[in-house]
Amino acid sequence: MKDVAARAEVGLKTVSRVVNGEPGVSPDTERRVRDAITALGFRRNDSARVLRKGRTGSVGLVLEDLADPFYAPLSRAVEEVARIHGALLINGSSAEDPARERELVLALCARRVDGLVIVPAGEDHRYLEPELAAGVATVFVDRPPGSLAADLVLTDSFGGARSGVAHLVAHGHRRIGIIGDHPGIHTAAERLRGYRAAMADAELPVRESWVALGDTAPERVAADATRMVTGERPVTALFTGNNRVTVTVVRVLAQLARPVALVGFDDFELADLLSPPVTVVAQDPGRLGRDAAALLFRRLDGAGEPPRRVTLPTRLVPRGSGELPPYDGE
Repeated sequence: MKDVAARAEVGLKTVSRVVNGEPGVSPDTERRVRDAITALGFRRNDSARVLRKGRTGSVGLVLEDLADPFYAPLSRAVEEVARIHGALLINGSSAEDPARERELVLALCARRVDGLVIVPAGEDHRYLEPELAAGVATVFVDRPPGSLAADLVLTDSFGGARSGVAHLVAHGHRRIGIIGDHPGIHTAAERLRGYRAAMADAELPVRESWVALGDTAPERVAADATRMVTGERPVTALFTGNNRVTVTVVRVLAQLARPVALVGFDDFELADLLSPPVTVVAQDPGRLGRDAAALLFRRLDGAGEPPRRVTLPTRLVPRGSGELPPYDGE
């Protein structure tokens, strides 16, 4: 560092400010320091920085499933915000297993990450209380934590589902089914609640045979979809609770001789190129990630306000499948 200062003809404090991205350095001086860094091959000593500031420059991100397309833009957004703040992002997947989530989160804490962004799998997060008390900033995303007061960024799943089902009602449908994820998952429960609210708003009955929540395995989803759209009084429209369910239902509907209207929660790749193009209730996973990460670094910078709850809106994207009229004219 002394060599960099000597070559750039500045003081050690100025070099430190440039290296750590601190204000108070003119553009010309910063250019000279960076030129000297490049010429000398200088690398910041992060170990010394940890000892001095008590921070490791790393944050953890715990997702449900790294292979799920929904989480790719969310993860990328968190990584970009972390990079801007000079932090390294460490990813992990809970596989929707509360025990695995706890194991992974505590392993990240043992490695002294400065903060955590968590898509929770469990319903009790009191195990994190000692970590929060020790200064590990934590933001939950997509779903609320259980039995723990913490920052939260999520999508309006209830309002989005309500608008999607109301859209089907507005196009004449009266027999509308819903196929979704496990009811114990917050987002699935909220989307079911939105479905029921929209049906109640229209004073329409809901038969229990029209409601199918469970795992997203294609076999289960296909069986429930087939059951709902066949038989003596089949549904004329379906609302699907996430992108994985929607993709399976599209395959089922493609084999039918009659049209069935469809609105899916979550957009997905090539949805606009199918026949008919798929109407969706779109959320913004990238914004979920950006807002959660921004809130995390705000905490790391010393923000001391009470835990915040940020709810992001959804957007109905009409493309064709959700605008099909009831096949039997009802």
